[in-house]
Amino acid sequence: MAQIQKIGVMTSGGDSPGMNAAIRAVVRTAIFNGLDVFGIYRGYEGMIDGQIEQMYSHSVSNIIQRGGTILKTARSKRFMEYKGRLTAYQNLMERKIDALIAIGGNGTFTGASIFDKEFNFPIIGLPGTIDNDLYGTDATIGYDTAINTVVEAADKIRDTATSHDRLFFIEVMGRDAGFIALRSGIACGAEFILVPETTTYIDNLARLLRHDWRKNKTSGIVIVAEGDDMGGAIEVARKMKEKLPDLDTRVTILGHVQRGGSPSAFDRVLASSLGFLAVRGLLEGNRGVMAGIIDKQVVYTPFDKAIKHHKDINKDMLEMSRILAL
Repeated sequence: MAQIQKIGVMTSGGDSPGMNAAIRAVVRTAIFNGLDVFGIYRGYEGMIDGQIEQMYSHSVSNIIQRGGTILKTARSKRFMEYKGRLTAYQNLMERKIDALIAIGGNGTFTGASIFDKEFNFPIIGLPGTIDNDLYGTDATIGYDTAINTVVEAADKIRDTATSHDRLFFIEVMGRDAGFIALRSGIACGAEFILVPETTTYIDNLARLLRHDWRKNKTSGIVIVAEGDDMGGAIEVARKMKEKLPDLDTRVTILGHVQRGGSPSAFDRVLASSLGFLAVRGLLEGNRGVMAGIIDKQVVYTPFDKAIKHHKDINKDMLEMSRILAL
Protein backbone atom coordinates (compact mmCIF):
# COMPACT_ATOMS: atom_id res chain seq x y z
CA MET A 1 0.00 0.00 0.00
CA ALA A 2 3.05 2.27 -0.25
CA GLN A 3 1.55 3.75 -3.42
CA ILE A 4 -1.18 5.57 -1.46
CA GLN A 5 -0.73 9.30 -1.92
CA LYS A 6 -4.27 10.69 -1.62
CA ILE A 7 -7.05 9.62 0.69
CA GLY A 8 -10.67 10.65 1.08
CA VAL A 9 -12.59 10.98 4.33
CA MET A 10 -16.35 11.10 4.77
CA THR A 11 -19.13 10.76 7.33
CA SER A 12 -22.27 8.82 6.46
CA GLY A 13 -25.57 7.78 8.02
CA GLY A 14 -26.68 9.17 11.36
CA ASP A 15 -24.42 11.81 12.87
CA SER A 16 -22.79 11.25 16.25
CA PRO A 17 -20.80 13.51 18.60
CA GLY A 18 -17.10 13.03 17.98
CA MET A 19 -17.24 12.71 14.21
CA ASN A 20 -15.47 16.06 13.87
CA ALA A 21 -12.71 14.90 16.19
CA ALA A 22 -12.26 11.84 13.98
CA ILE A 23 -12.13 13.97 10.82
CA ARG A 24 -9.54 16.22 12.45
CA ALA A 25 -7.38 13.22 13.39
CA VAL A 26 -7.59 11.70 9.90
CA VAL A 27 -6.69 14.95 8.16
CA ARG A 28 -3.73 15.83 10.35
CA THR A 29 -2.36 12.28 10.58
CA ALA A 30 -2.52 11.95 6.81
CA ILE A 31 -0.77 15.29 6.26
CA PHE A 32 1.91 14.34 8.78
CA ASN A 33 2.55 11.21 6.70
CA GLY A 34 2.87 13.21 3.47
CA LEU A 35 -0.57 12.39 2.08
CA ASP A 36 -3.11 14.67 0.45
CA VAL A 37 -6.55 14.54 2.05
CA PHE A 38 -9.92 15.17 0.44
CA GLY A 39 -13.14 15.74 2.33
CA ILE A 40 -16.22 14.15 0.78
CA TYR A 41 -19.38 16.05 1.69
CA ARG A 42 -22.71 14.34 2.43
CA GLY A 43 -21.31 10.81 2.45
CA TYR A 44 -21.98 8.55 -0.51
CA GLU A 45 -24.38 11.12 -1.97
CA GLY A 46 -21.58 13.65 -2.17
CA MET A 47 -19.25 11.05 -3.63
CA ILE A 48 -21.73 10.48 -6.45
CA ASP A 49 -22.28 14.22 -6.97
CA GLY A 50 -18.56 15.01 -6.88
CA GLN A 51 -18.74 17.16 -3.74
CA ILE A 52 -15.11 16.58 -2.91
CA GLU A 53 -12.61 19.19 -1.72
CA GLN A 54 -9.01 19.03 -0.60
CA MET A 55 -8.50 19.61 3.13
CA TYR A 56 -5.57 21.12 4.97
CA SER A 57 -4.50 21.29 8.58
CA HIS A 58 -6.33 24.58 9.06
CA SER A 59 -9.48 23.04 7.58
CA VAL A 60 -10.01 21.15 10.83
CA SER A 61 -9.04 23.88 13.30
CA ASN A 62 -11.46 24.51 16.17
CA ILE A 63 -13.75 21.55 15.45
CA ILE A 64 -12.78 18.93 18.05
CA GLN A 65 -15.36 20.32 20.48
CA ARG A 66 -18.19 20.60 17.98
CA GLY A 67 -21.03 18.12 17.60
CA GLY A 68 -22.39 16.98 14.25
CA THR A 69 -20.04 16.76 11.27
CA ILE A 70 -18.47 19.52 9.21
CA LEU A 71 -18.56 17.19 6.21
CA LYS A 72 -22.34 16.81 6.53
CA THR A 73 -23.99 13.42 6.15
CA ALA A 74 -26.77 11.72 4.24
CA ARG A 75 -28.31 8.38 3.46
CA SER A 76 -27.90 7.47 -0.20
CA LYS A 77 -30.36 5.31 -2.12
CA ARG A 78 -28.40 5.93 -5.33
CA PHE A 79 -25.32 4.27 -3.85
CA MET A 80 -27.34 1.07 -3.42
CA GLU A 81 -27.33 0.71 -7.20
CA TYR A 82 -24.26 -0.19 -9.26
CA LYS A 83 -24.72 2.88 -11.48
CA GLY A 84 -24.39 5.17 -8.48
CA ARG A 85 -21.33 3.33 -7.15
CA LEU A 86 -19.67 3.49 -10.57
CA THR A 87 -20.17 7.26 -10.72
CA ALA A 88 -18.72 7.56 -7.22
CA TYR A 89 -15.68 5.52 -8.23
CA GLN A 90 -15.12 7.63 -11.33
CA ASN A 91 -15.20 10.80 -9.23
CA LEU A 92 -12.55 9.37 -6.91
CA MET A 93 -10.38 8.30 -9.84
CA GLU A 94 -10.71 11.72 -11.45
CA ARG A 95 -9.05 13.20 -8.36
CA LYS A 96 -6.59 10.28 -8.10
CA ILE A 97 -7.80 9.36 -4.62
CA ASP A 98 -6.23 6.03 -3.66
CA ALA A 99 -8.10 5.07 -0.48
CA LEU A 100 -11.00 6.06 1.72
CA ILE A 101 -11.78 6.40 5.42
CA ALA A 102 -15.53 6.11 6.07
CA ILE A 103 -16.99 7.16 9.43
CA GLY A 104 -20.41 5.70 10.17
CA GLY A 105 -22.35 2.61 11.15
CA ASN A 106 -23.88 -0.52 9.66
CA GLY A 107 -25.19 1.06 6.47
CA THR A 108 -21.93 2.89 5.85
CA PHE A 109 -19.87 -0.27 6.23
CA THR A 110 -22.24 -2.34 4.10
CA GLY A 111 -21.76 0.14 1.25
CA ALA A 112 -18.00 0.28 1.84
CA SER A 113 -17.68 -3.50 1.72
CA ILE A 114 -19.53 -3.72 -1.60
CA PHE A 115 -17.54 -0.81 -3.05
CA ASP A 116 -14.22 -2.39 -2.07
CA LYS A 117 -15.13 -5.72 -3.63
CA GLU A 118 -16.47 -4.22 -6.86
CA PHE A 119 -13.66 -1.75 -7.52
CA ASN A 120 -10.76 -3.15 -5.48
CA PHE A 121 -10.70 0.09 -3.52
CA PRO A 122 -9.01 0.25 -0.08
CA ILE A 123 -11.34 1.44 2.68
CA ILE A 124 -11.08 1.54 6.46
CA GLY A 125 -14.13 2.34 8.56
CA LEU A 126 -14.48 4.17 11.85
CA PRO A 127 -17.43 3.24 14.12
CA GLY A 128 -19.43 6.47 14.28
CA THR A 129 -22.83 5.76 15.82
CA ILE A 130 -24.44 6.54 19.17
CA ASP A 131 -26.02 3.06 19.33
CA ASN A 132 -22.78 1.19 20.15
CA ASP A 133 -24.09 -1.77 18.14
CA LEU A 134 -21.03 -2.57 16.04
CA TYR A 135 -19.02 -5.70 16.72
CA GLY A 136 -15.27 -5.14 17.02
CA THR A 137 -14.97 -2.21 19.43
CA ASP A 138 -15.79 -1.64 23.08
CA ALA A 139 -17.36 1.73 22.31
CA THR A 140 -18.46 3.58 19.20
CA ILE A 141 -17.88 7.28 18.59
CA GLY A 142 -20.74 9.25 20.14
CA TYR A 143 -22.04 6.55 22.49
CA ASP A 144 -20.62 8.08 25.66
CA THR A 145 -21.93 11.56 24.83
CA ALA A 146 -25.40 10.20 24.04
CA ILE A 147 -25.54 8.42 27.40
CA ASN A 148 -24.56 11.61 29.22
CA THR A 149 -27.24 13.54 27.32
CA VAL A 150 -29.90 11.03 28.38
CA VAL A 151 -28.75 11.05 32.00
CA GLU A 152 -28.81 14.84 32.16
CA ALA A 153 -32.37 14.89 30.79
CA ALA A 154 -33.54 12.05 33.04
CA ASP A 155 -32.15 13.76 36.14
CA LYS A 156 -34.19 16.85 35.33
CA ILE A 157 -37.29 14.77 34.67
CA ARG A 158 -36.76 13.03 38.02
CA ASP A 159 -37.03 16.41 39.75
CA THR A 160 -40.45 17.13 38.29
CA ALA A 161 -41.57 13.51 38.70
CA THR A 162 -40.80 13.71 42.42
CA SER A 163 -42.54 17.07 42.78
CA HIS A 164 -45.77 15.75 41.22
CA ASP A 165 -45.69 12.07 42.31
CA ARG A 166 -45.52 10.96 38.69
CA LEU A 167 -44.27 7.99 36.73
CA PHE A 168 -42.32 8.97 33.61
CA PHE A 169 -41.63 6.76 30.61
CA ILE A 170 -38.57 8.13 28.84
CA GLU A 171 -37.89 6.86 25.33
CA VAL A 172 -34.28 6.75 24.14
CA MET A 173 -32.74 5.74 20.83
CA GLY A 174 -32.00 2.10 20.19
CA ARG A 175 -34.06 0.52 17.43
CA ASP A 176 -32.20 -2.79 17.49
CA ALA A 177 -29.94 -2.48 20.54
CA GLY A 178 -30.48 -1.38 24.13
CA PHE A 179 -27.00 -0.16 25.03
CA ILE A 180 -28.03 3.49 25.49
CA ALA A 181 -31.07 2.50 27.54
CA LEU A 182 -29.11 0.14 29.77
CA ARG A 183 -26.21 2.42 30.65
CA SER A 184 -28.25 5.59 31.01
CA GLY A 185 -30.92 3.76 33.00
CA ILE A 186 -28.40 2.52 35.53
CA ALA A 187 -26.76 5.93 35.75
CA CYS A 188 -30.02 7.77 36.45
CA GLY A 189 -31.39 5.16 38.85
CA ALA A 190 -34.33 4.14 36.67
CA GLU A 191 -36.85 1.80 38.25
CA PHE A 192 -37.06 -0.24 35.05
CA ILE A 193 -35.18 -0.48 31.75
CA LEU A 194 -36.89 -1.93 28.67
CA VAL A 195 -34.65 -3.01 25.78
CA PRO A 196 -35.11 -4.85 22.44
CA GLU A 197 -32.96 -7.76 23.62
CA THR A 198 -35.52 -8.87 26.23
CA THR A 199 -39.25 -9.46 26.17
CA THR A 200 -41.38 -6.93 28.02
CA TYR A 201 -44.22 -8.46 30.01
CA ILE A 202 -46.72 -5.71 30.78
CA ASP A 203 -48.50 -7.62 33.53
CA ASN A 204 -45.23 -8.27 35.32
CA LEU A 205 -44.15 -4.65 34.92
CA ALA A 206 -47.49 -3.46 36.31
CA ARG A 207 -47.20 -5.80 39.28
CA LEU A 208 -43.71 -4.56 40.13
CA LEU A 209 -44.69 -0.90 39.77
CA ARG A 210 -47.72 -1.44 41.98
CA HIS A 211 -45.41 -3.03 44.54
CA ASP A 212 -43.08 -0.03 44.36
CA TRP A 213 -45.90 2.43 45.01
CA ARG A 214 -47.15 0.38 47.94
CA LYS A 215 -43.69 0.79 49.45
CA ASN A 216 -44.29 4.56 49.43
CA LYS A 217 -42.40 5.32 46.25
CA THR A 218 -43.85 8.56 44.93
CA SER A 219 -42.04 8.88 41.61
CA GLY A 220 -40.58 6.63 39.00
CA ILE A 221 -38.54 6.55 35.82
CA VAL A 222 -38.86 3.82 33.20
CA ILE A 223 -36.28 4.00 30.39
CA VAL A 224 -37.64 2.54 27.16
CA ALA A 225 -35.49 1.85 24.10
CA GLU A 226 -37.39 2.82 20.94
CA GLY A 227 -37.08 -0.74 19.63
CA ASP A 228 -38.66 -2.40 22.67
CA ASP A 229 -41.08 -5.14 21.63
CA MET A 230 -44.04 -3.33 23.20
CA GLY A 231 -43.70 -0.52 20.67
CA GLY A 232 -41.90 2.33 22.41
CA ALA A 233 -42.65 4.58 25.37
CA ILE A 234 -46.05 5.86 24.21
CA GLU A 235 -47.45 2.37 23.76
CA VAL A 236 -45.93 1.06 26.99
CA ALA A 237 -47.36 4.01 28.91
CA ARG A 238 -50.79 3.49 27.34
CA LYS A 239 -50.88 -0.17 28.30
CA MET A 240 -49.60 0.62 31.78
CA LYS A 241 -52.34 3.22 32.28
CA GLU A 242 -54.89 0.50 31.52
CA LYS A 243 -53.36 -1.70 34.22
CA LEU A 244 -52.74 1.04 36.79
CA PRO A 245 -55.26 3.83 36.12
CA ASP A 246 -54.53 5.56 39.44
CA LEU A 247 -50.89 6.30 38.51
CA ASP A 248 -50.14 9.75 37.10
CA THR A 249 -48.05 8.89 34.03
CA ARG A 250 -46.18 11.00 31.51
CA VAL A 251 -44.08 10.25 28.41
CA THR A 252 -40.93 12.02 27.23
CA ILE A 253 -39.32 11.09 23.91
CA LEU A 254 -35.76 12.42 23.79
CA GLY A 255 -35.35 11.72 20.08
CA HIS A 256 -32.60 13.43 18.13
CA VAL A 257 -31.42 15.53 21.07
CA GLN A 258 -29.30 12.44 21.83
CA ARG A 259 -27.33 12.91 18.61
CA GLY A 260 -26.30 16.51 19.20
CA GLY A 261 -24.12 18.46 21.57
CA SER A 262 -20.44 18.84 22.25
CA PRO A 263 -18.73 15.43 22.50
CA SER A 264 -17.52 14.23 25.88
CA ALA A 265 -13.81 13.98 26.64
CA PHE A 266 -14.07 10.21 26.22
CA ASP A 267 -15.55 10.53 22.73
CA ARG A 268 -12.99 13.15 21.69
CA VAL A 269 -10.10 10.90 22.71
CA LEU A 270 -11.69 7.77 21.20
CA ALA A 271 -12.41 9.52 17.89
CA SER A 272 -8.92 11.03 17.76
CA SER A 273 -7.32 7.64 18.45
CA LEU A 274 -9.41 5.84 15.83
CA GLY A 275 -8.77 8.53 13.21
CA PHE A 276 -5.04 8.19 13.79
CA LEU A 277 -5.25 4.39 13.68
CA ALA A 278 -7.27 4.40 10.45
CA VAL A 279 -4.60 6.32 8.55
CA ARG A 280 -1.86 4.17 10.02
CA GLY A 281 -3.86 1.06 9.15
CA LEU A 282 -4.16 2.09 5.51
CA LEU A 283 -0.41 2.72 5.29
CA GLU A 284 0.23 -0.70 6.82
CA GLY A 285 -1.89 -2.40 4.16
CA ASN A 286 -5.18 -2.92 5.99
CA ARG A 287 -8.40 -2.61 3.99
CA GLY A 288 -12.02 -3.69 4.15
CA VAL A 289 -11.95 -3.40 7.93
CA MET A 290 -13.27 -1.30 10.79
CA ALA A 291 -10.77 0.13 13.25
CA GLY A 292 -11.75 -0.41 16.86
CA ILE A 293 -10.35 -0.62 20.37
CA ILE A 294 -11.04 -3.66 22.59
CA ASP A 295 -9.49 -3.90 26.06
CA LYS A 296 -7.24 -0.95 25.13
CA GLN A 297 -5.85 -2.87 22.14
CA VAL A 298 -6.18 -1.86 18.49
CA VAL A 299 -8.36 -4.25 16.51
CA TYR A 300 -9.13 -4.26 12.79
CA THR A 301 -12.39 -6.15 12.18
CA PRO A 302 -13.54 -7.11 8.65
CA PHE A 303 -16.64 -5.14 7.60
CA ASP A 304 -18.75 -8.28 7.20
CA LYS A 305 -17.96 -9.38 10.73
CA ALA A 306 -18.48 -5.92 12.24
CA ILE A 307 -21.91 -5.73 10.61
CA LYS A 308 -23.23 -9.28 10.96
CA HIS A 309 -21.88 -10.39 14.34
CA HIS A 310 -24.27 -9.50 17.14
CA LYS A 311 -22.94 -7.49 20.05
CA ASP A 312 -24.60 -8.84 23.18
CA ILE A 313 -26.06 -6.67 25.91
CA ASN A 314 -24.99 -7.46 29.47
CA LYS A 315 -28.03 -9.18 31.02
CA ASP A 316 -26.40 -9.12 34.48
CA MET A 317 -26.43 -5.33 34.35
CA LEU A 318 -30.18 -5.40 33.67
CA GLU A 319 -30.69 -7.53 36.76
CA MET A 320 -28.42 -5.25 38.75
CA SER A 321 -30.37 -2.18 37.69
CA ARG A 322 -33.59 -3.61 39.12
CA ILE A 323 -31.97 -4.67 42.39
CA LEU A 324 -30.44 -1.22 42.89
CA ALA A 325 -33.81 0.43 42.20
CA LEU A 326 -35.62 -1.44 45.02
